[in-house]
Amino acid sequence: MMTRRITQLLIGLAMYGISLAMFIRAGLGLDPWDVFHQGVSEKTGFSIGVVVIAVSFLVLLLWIPLRQMPGFGTLANAILVGVFADLGLWLIPEFSHLGGQIALLAGAVILNGIASACYIGARLGPGARDGLMTGLVRRTGWSVRLVRTGIEVVVLAVGFLLGGSVGVGTVVYALAIGPIVQVLLPKFMVPEPAKAPAPTEAVEAAPAA
Repeated sequence: MMTRRITQLLIGLAMYGISLAMFIRAGLGLDPWDVFHQGVSEKTGFSIGVVVIAVSFLVLLLWIPLRQMPGFGTLANAILVGVFADLGLWLIPEFSHLGGQIALLAGAVILNGIASACYIGARLGPGARDGLMTGLVRRTGWSVRLVRTGIEVVVLAVGFLLGGSVGVGTVVYALAIGPIVQVLLPKFMVPEPAKAPAPTEAVEAAPAA
């Protein structure tokens, strides 16, 4: 079971990074966090992958006052998404034709949904950004919707001011990613391991001689 979980996690993170590269090459707008990553990349000259990794570890510092503990999947997410984003940008050419851009955007949204279901379903720890959201929800008592919306509005606004790409892709992602993950997550969710019965339960369950 652990082998499946780790394999699923790594495949999911690789696909997530490639989907980010597809969004960028489509040139029609990014999701809020990646608008921020792209904006920082534009201002600093670092690759998008390096920025994703750096921001991930900076966000993990915010987990400390929230008393949020990272898992193996958290650390793998912080590194691998950025690595595969840069690899994807190296492999995928830019598209100047609108039809190709739309097809690439659609593929990016679908691949991102599959990737999200894979790494969440592996149950090896949330990504740095998701963990920040859940940690704030737990510590403040605010709703998930309020906290997530607040975080994403802030990073989207800052990213836009830094030069990140906001467009129809940003809207498509916001509307489509939730339903896609909701449909796919049950198919990728690794079941909890069966618990061994307590000694008293085992005795009660044993057949009479």
